Amino acid sequence: MAYPSAFGEFCLRMGKLDKIQYRPIPVRDLLVEMKDMSELMIDLAYSSALFNSRELAEEVLELEECVDSLAYLLDMGAMIAVRNPSDAESLVGVSVVASAIDKISDAAGDISAIVLRGIGIHPLVREVFEKVEERLTRVEIKPESILVGRKRRDLKLASRIGANIIAIRRGRDWIINPKEDETLQKGDILIARGAPLGIEELRQVAEGILKNWRNRRGTRRKTV
Repeated sequence: MAYPSAFGEFCLRMGKLDKIQYRPIPVRDLLVEMKDMSELMIDLAYSSALFNSRELAEEVLELEECVDSLAYLLDMGAMIAVRNPSDAESLVGVSVVASAIDKISDAAGDISAIVLRGIGIHPLVREVFEKVEERLTRVEIKPESILVGRKRRDLKLASRIGANIIAIRRGRDWIINPKEDETLQKGDILIARGAPLGIEELRQVAEGILKNWRNRRGTRRKTV
């Protein structure tokens, strides 16, 4: 899901809630965006702690601030929508759900703080999770990468390397669960999930280290 331009602007102002100007964005849309963001944050936060990744942890904190901004905007929208006691009663549930989502994002931020403060987790726990079948990674598409200008559907990552792009950060805009026709651009930050070997191959391709894909036997595949 991609943010409208208004959401990108609010994320640009994260941490400066007093400067946010109200805009008539439907409460439902704000809730959906907050939900999608919080789900992504949980995945990133656990992965950042388990694999001691400062890059993933920093992405979580940026998302946390953005969720805070969206929650503030949702509160404004809900208050403006109230015209009588009946409206107020009907919006109580919205407020409760938004508050719960905000707490989830705060919890994800707390998990990431473990990494950023250098606390870490016990090596035994990390050793166990090194054996998980799927991992998350964050990688930037370099200008020389063969991914630049390619549509997500054309890459066939799931069948090719056992990985999937679950989110893209483009500047301050987030595209969560990107569509199949989403075109990748240089500078995009990809959040991907998949098998360790596939994730590593995606990283090398995105960074321009590999100019085409490997096959299962270690030789190279034709460039997409």
